[in-house]
Amino acid sequence: MKIVYPVVLSKGEKFLLASVPDCDIDTQGHNIADAIEMARDGIAIWCVAEQDAGRELPAPSDISNIECEQDEIITLVDVDIEAYRKKLATRAVRKNLTIPSWLNEEAEKANINFSYVLQKALKEELQIIE
Repeated sequence: MKIVYPVVLSKGEKFLLASVPDCDIDTQGHNIADAIEMARDGIAIWCVAEQDAGRELPAPSDISNIECEQDEIITLVDVDIEAYRKKLATRAVRKNLTIPSWLNEEAEKANINFSYVLQKALKEELQIIE
């Protein structure tokens, strides 16, 4: 399920503030891109929590009905709630792989945790930062 909510961006003392009126969320970022990403993350977390509590998500407000000051920016932020849920899923998935016998023996002698090493390598390859 994808949803788009209006977000109001305004300058704070040190950060750019992002407010999501429909979800009563306030967050901040170092720049516009960071503030929008923080708003997207906040919306996703809030929507998942609302759905899990059995509450209906509010319909997004019409952007033309959002009030803001002259120096504020109103933008729209999209969120794919199902994709976010998948990202948060922590259940393990079994994978079968093949490596050379000699490498397996050396790794077992060194008490290498195969799952940990594979996860670490995949995150590095995919440039995923935690």
